[in-house]
Amino acid sequence: MAEERRSIKRRKFGYYMQVVDNDTHELIGYLADISPQGFKLERQGAPDVYDEYSMRLELTPEISDKTFISFIARRKWSRRDPMDPNAHNEGFQIISISPYDRMIYQRIVDKYGRPESSW
Repeated sequence: MAEERRSIKRRKFGYYMQVVDNDTHELIGYLADISPQGFKLERQGAPDVYDEYSMRLELTPEISDKTFISFIARRKWSRRDPMDPNAHNEGFQIISISPYDRMIYQRIVDKYGRPESSW
């Protein structure tokens, strides 16, 4: 098992949110857990060859008056899902996000992320 290097604990995500490619608008995956610096996605199929993505997180009205936030994220790791052989779990670090979108992202972390200890 790999050594944990996060300084802030990741929180399991208790809400179904799509992450899409900001340029093509194609679905990349669904949030599985979240932290202030990044998140884990669950996605179908094999991972893409890209390590950096321009992403868009689709929002609901109870989160923001915006319909989405945009950011650049870098894939840090990718593993086959242990329960679904056709899926992958991928960890991403946010490397660029506007201050207003960062505030909305933090609101999502606070509102929908659940501490791992509660699972």
